[in-house]
Amino acid sequence: MSAPPRLVHVDERLAVIDKPAGLIVHPAPGHSGPTLVDVLGDLLGGGEPGRPGIVHRLDRDTSGLMLVARDPDAHRRLAAMIKRHEVERAYLALVEGRPRSRTGTIDAPLGRDHRAPERRAVRGRGAREARTHFTVLETLAGDSLVEARLETGRTHQVRAHLAAIGHPVAGDPRYGELGRHGLARQFLHSARLGFEHPFDGERLVFESDLPEDLAEALARAATPRPL
Repeated sequence: MSAPPRLVHVDERLAVIDKPAGLIVHPAPGHSGPTLVDVLGDLLGGGEPGRPGIVHRLDRDTSGLMLVARDPDAHRRLAAMIKRHEVERAYLALVEGRPRSRTGTIDAPLGRDHRAPERRAVRGRGAREARTHFTVLETLAGDSLVEARLETGRTHQVRAHLAAIGHPVAGDPRYGELGRHGLARQFLHSARLGFEHPFDGERLVFESDLPEDLAEALARAATPRPL
């Protein structure tokens, strides 16, 4: 793990953390290093390190904001809010090429790819409904900076959906071109998280700046290519 997660907000019932790239959320076969589950107990000052209230996941090499419940009641309420689409989750993604429209919705069920089970594909095995809304923020030399907002939360949803419309996330080793603009991972960052506190109703909004590796790749992508 290159860096520990950063605590952005904490109260008695929940926390918001900023996860670095390279940190896996849950233990998985073949992974021997520390996970977010392992470090949450220390980060939040005790509790049950083996049973943190992970409300939603980020892929190992996706960085940014995550919501964590600190007790079972908070976990039930936050999970229900996500199911009702009451939690705003916005990602920044650098994608290959230029989408034909500035805004759009990708409404396509996702399941395991029949040919590569580690990938997700539209109408793959066990497909479940999945919707991603996107807005093109900036058009660059050969790529576009996109904001993607989740309505559902399927595994690899943003990555698989953007690849399905012909604009994979830059640097994505599964769906795009690894190493594009010098990237060692996919250019995908959970940049904004907004919700009403499940107990007192206060509106909470958090934002996370691009980490250094993504900011540098964005600068390279914005540089005109020589003729």
